[in-house]
Amino acid sequence: MPTSPRILETKLTPPVFLATQVLRSAIHEQISGSAARLVLVRAPAGFGKTTAMAQLREHMDAQGIATAWLTLDRADNDVSRFLGGLAEAVQRLGIVEVPAGPAPFDAVAALAAHDSPFTLFLDDFEVVQERAVLGVVRELIDYLPRRGQIVLGSRSLPDLGLGRLRARGQLVEIDTDRLRFSLEEARDFFGLRQAQASRSMHQQQALNADLLSRLHSKTEGWPAALWLASLALERHGTETTGFIDRFSGSDRAVADYLAEDVLAHQPTEIREFLLRTSILRQLDASVCQALNPHADSAAILDRLAAANLFLTPVRVDSGSSEEGPAWRYHSLFADFLRAQLARERPQELARLHLAASGWYESRGRPVPAIDHAIEGGDHPHALALLEQFAEQFLEQGRMRMLARWFAAIPQPLLRERPMLQLIALWAICFTHGPWDAMRMLQESGSLDSPVPQVRSNAHTLIPLLLAMQDKHDDAYEAGRQSLARLPTGLAFAEVVLLNVMAHILAVRGDPHEAQRLLEAARREQGNSTFNRMYTESLAGLFDLHEGRLRQATARLRMAVDSTHAVTYNHSHGNAWAGVLYAGAVYETHQLLQAEHLLNAYLPLARDVGLPDHMILSHVMRSRIAFHAGDIDAAFQALTELEYVGHQRQLPRVVSAAKLERSRMLLLQGNGPASRDELRRADDPQLWERERRQQLPAHDLDYFALAQARWEIAFGDARAALATLDAELHAALGSNRNRRALKLRVLRALALQRTGETQAALDEIGAVLQTASQEGFVRLILDEGPAAGALVHRYANAARAQGDSGAGKALGSDPILADYLQRLLQIVGPIALPAEAEASPGPTSTEPLTLKEIRVLQLLAEGYSNNAMAEKLFVSDSTVRTHLRNINTKLDARSRTQAVAIARKLGMIR
Repeated sequence: MPTSPRILETKLTPPVFLATQVLRSAIHEQISGSAARLVLVRAPAGFGKTTAMAQLREHMDAQGIATAWLTLDRADNDVSRFLGGLAEAVQRLGIVEVPAGPAPFDAVAALAAHDSPFTLFLDDFEVVQERAVLGVVRELIDYLPRRGQIVLGSRSLPDLGLGRLRARGQLVEIDTDRLRFSLEEARDFFGLRQAQASRSMHQQQALNADLLSRLHSKTEGWPAALWLASLALERHGTETTGFIDRFSGSDRAVADYLAEDVLAHQPTEIREFLLRTSILRQLDASVCQALNPHADSAAILDRLAAANLFLTPVRVDSGSSEEGPAWRYHSLFADFLRAQLARERPQELARLHLAASGWYESRGRPVPAIDHAIEGGDHPHALALLEQFAEQFLEQGRMRMLARWFAAIPQPLLRERPMLQLIALWAICFTHGPWDAMRMLQESGSLDSPVPQVRSNAHTLIPLLLAMQDKHDDAYEAGRQSLARLPTGLAFAEVVLLNVMAHILAVRGDPHEAQRLLEAARREQGNSTFNRMYTESLAGLFDLHEGRLRQATARLRMAVDSTHAVTYNHSHGNAWAGVLYAGAVYETHQLLQAEHLLNAYLPLARDVGLPDHMILSHVMRSRIAFHAGDIDAAFQALTELEYVGHQRQLPRVVSAAKLERSRMLLLQGNGPASRDELRRADDPQLWERERRQQLPAHDLDYFALAQARWEIAFGDARAALATLDAELHAALGSNRNRRALKLRVLRALALQRTGETQAALDEIGAVLQTASQEGFVRLILDEGPAAGALVHRYANAARAQGDSGAGKALGSDPILADYLQRLLQIVGPIALPAEAEASPGPTSTEPLTLKEIRVLQLLAEGYSNNAMAEKLFVSDSTVRTHLRNINTKLDARSRTQAVAIARKLGMIR
């Protein structure tokens, strides 16, 4: 369902700057004079965060800096909704070219690639708790261009790695002390208020310097308290001194006292209006009228707005659409009003929420209608609305929203509606994971329900839950029984079952039957965006395993996009499609985009507990970090994966983490540690199951392959060749062409290690020719420097052969030639083994210092200059100086050659 334009417009519009607002010039100057990536405006309610940010935006607009605004709400914990709003905001910056037609728009990538100055404002950030959304914002900050900036308003400290930003001087913090009004600002504020009162024909006594100083002292410059005090002072007239004497302190009690005083002096009609509409997040004349049928809500709103009382504009009446102006209450005042309403008229809360729910329902807006029904405690009405719309939301894949609603409804009431209870279980499965869903399913009684439709629907969940728990054999048996029970009466469940069984059959090595069920799912899915995503993801996965990378990428991209009617970028959908698409993107060496996708989907995969997706996403994150030289982050990703595997009691996940750790240690040249980790990953029962099943996470990474890799690097390469030949025969026999390609890469490396150079070149040449047709990159280069060296050898041999052999192949195949050039650019200059051996070695008698040996060891382990600087607590320039000294002392012409010489001389392992 597309985001409502009405809501989206208000989220994208900052509050209107009012004449009574004090200009926060000092804050503007502090931020304008900073080159920080992130400006954090953090304080409790009532300190004027939003006002300061809105003024800063106007200040930047006046300077010609492009700006955009996005106010967040709790629904933005859904990563797809957040990214949709972000994309809309970024498009309004006017600094990026938006693709025409249905082409996707990636907001994060668009900002990262732009070079002109801009500032993006994100307000009410404290509502964001979802790790996937926080990950996207962290990425957004990390990849901001030099003249880009984010201003973030929050009541709490966000989990965005602020310590790192602070240490690098990339963070400006505007806290409560900076937001408090100075005495001069308080004087300006009361002067503006008095001028406003005069224009509105209200008399307000001017505060003398002593009274103003006392009021400022007692409020400690808290803007909300001063604002409320100004409203109260309008009522007290000559009793100003007594009023100021009667309160003290600056905590929440002051706001409550002042708000109560202000409220008590309002006319009955206004007071009634304020209390009754306090339950609304946004006010316009129509919805307010529904809650105040005997009042003229439009006139009251106009009067309050004209007097600048209580309301903050969120939408002005432009006259260009049917939508009129809209406001919201200041959050502090709204909290007070709601608490007051609950104290004075608890019996009216349900009725007011029901009226709001009815109004939204009549406007075709079921989401706020259900929200108000639940908030008002009218669970029967919420359930009645859910009976109308829950299946539609399920089909759309809005699982988190459904799970939130069902969690708020008492279970006894939900059990009275068994079909809704099943929809709740589907939502829980895809948000909280299969273990919670299985427990709740067994406790629900649905499996033994006397109603056939309920019973058959409940059983369709079992195969999915077992497969998600990595019990594919049990899932197959349960699925066969569930297929025999079709139809169930719930189309969503039936198509999910077809998809699940297609996946299970593919894992069991029956691709023809899997394809048949997939086609059946495609015919029956109707308008279900969730099932369309599921079906196309599986089809893409099958394509990938059979070596059709281009087709797989197109399918997976379509699967990710299918989960939203409005496509902003490739971060919609759920973890199932998102992680697979990230894998396809990673394979083509689009590492920045792959990381962007993982920031959104890895937390979701971890929360839901999909074993293959957890393995794939964590291994990808580790490899991206390793490639960037952030070795600590690479190992940390594997530690997290191993921990989750232990926590969820998933031995395959634990072993996968150890297997990848062994590969990383191998690439660092640490043979003994790599072998030890490989032994720890050896679970015979687990890897025997892997041989029988075609598990997505182990298509390219499994024990026999990892063992052969180690033998090639440190052991018996000829023995590895025998293993690889047997594995290659099995892979080709089951049409696992991607696995076969990987095995041939390792076979070429084994031949290179045994000294059969021409055979190695022939083998890698055949690999490159096949890989070039589909665009495989990481499948080859993830084997490290040895693979890069072999690619260089092949290119050198082709150039030397001219019009014969490999040279002829390159000359007649422009795709291969272009592909090879791209691989060489990615690998970069490399010292081939013969060059390292030919080097005369160190000519200087000056030995390496202990610090230089440490730098050389980190270099050998893959650390980047920046990562070495952080690890050694030195600057980047100091690291570069060490590297120059190392090259001079070892007579090396490159970093790679320096490492090779040092290893030959026994300086490092």
